[in-house]
Amino acid sequence: MSDSNPSHTKRCAVVGIVGRTNSGKSTLLNRMVGEKVSIVSPIVQTTRNTVRGILTDDKGQLVFLDTPGLHKSESALGTLMNRMARQASAGVDILLIVFDGSHRPHLEDDGWMRRALHADQPVVFVLNKSDATPFYEAAFKELWQTVQTEKQLQHEVSWVKTSAIHPAGAVELVDLLYTLAKPAEEYLFPEDIVTDYPRKLAIADVIREKFLARLHDELPHELAVKVDKIDETPTAWSVSATLFVNRTSQKGIVIGPKGRNLKYVRQCAEPELSEIFGVKVTLELWVKVEKDWMKNFWLLQQMGYVGGM
Repeated sequence: MSDSNPSHTKRCAVVGIVGRTNSGKSTLLNRMVGEKVSIVSPIVQTTRNTVRGILTDDKGQLVFLDTPGLHKSESALGTLMNRMARQASAGVDILLIVFDGSHRPHLEDDGWMRRALHADQPVVFVLNKSDATPFYEAAFKELWQTVQTEKQLQHEVSWVKTSAIHPAGAVELVDLLYTLAKPAEEYLFPEDIVTDYPRKLAIADVIREKFLARLHDELPHELAVKVDKIDETPTAWSVSATLFVNRTSQKGIVIGPKGRNLKYVRQCAEPELSEIFGVKVTLELWVKVEKDWMKNFWLLQQMGYVGGM
């Protein structure tokens, strides 16, 4: 039975998190949800799938769609990532556009502002990395005024400053999102989950994150991870995964001298995955050369970038 007091009404909204690549969307999502549901890396284009992060508390439920950042596409994978980002801006209850305030506005930022002018839902502009010096708040607000004047259109937006270092901005943002959310009789997801992201994709993301941390710029976009199978018992999982690279020369980089990179990734990923899933997780990692895997539609589908996993 619903509460007759409006102040006690639960609120629910689907929030699309979009913005330029490496603007800090995944870090912001993890901070708002309170748990790690999207991988974080200083390497651009870290997020390759739309991840649903779910926050449920005494105010209601917010369902976040974290998307790949827009960037210049040079492959089938890049085109798919851009398409996912644009689709996330449609059909959501609230559109949250994240800008990297540590840099002056880029062309992609201008593009998102122009899309915001035609949005059918409430729009929130998040100026991220507010701890940076310099911080270009005035430049982004000036660009927004310029876009509105040029298009002779007005769209009311909310502005929030956030930082990965200072959590207050994320708290303010969540409070604002609940204010913009609509009353709901029931939630979209059960109260005890933080994501409905398929576990094979989640495991692959954690593995890839550890390689990004280890390899840095050596293989930022040319490494893919596909979880082939999970052998389960009530207390332990054995996970077998294949790592795809484009060229034979990259295989040695991924493996590392005497297998040190593979060992490092296992040592970092296994305890994190064990904590996430509540069972002991062990990894078997295999490296395979698959030329132009980013153009292979079947592989992209197997890794969850297209079609239904």
